[in-house]
Amino acid sequence: MKAVFISLYQAFYDEVMEILDKNEVRGFTYWNEVQGRGSHDGEPHYGTHAWPTLNSAVLAFVDDEKVRPLLHDIHELDMSADQQGLRAFVLSAEEMTDKSF
Repeated sequence: MKAVFISLYQAFYDEVMEILDKNEVRGFTYWNEVQGRGSHDGEPHYGTHAWPTLNSAVLAFVDDEKVRPLLHDIHELDMSADQQGLRAFVLSAEEMTDKSF
């Protein structure tokens, strides 16, 4: 299992939710307003007068076999508007609790 962190320009919300549905990623945590800027280019998203847009973030725990297709779909969406900001990061998920505890 992997943790997939997705940082997205808020305007991509509907498209990202469609991608999660398409890839059968049901469980996730969503933050509506986060601030940031890309590491190479793109405009900052600070929610200020000078930089009024904001990002959102999603954290999903995904079965290993679903990671590649999910990243592919996220990348395709990112290429549709490269200055707007959409990134996905994959981290190892070491352990999870379940209902038996």
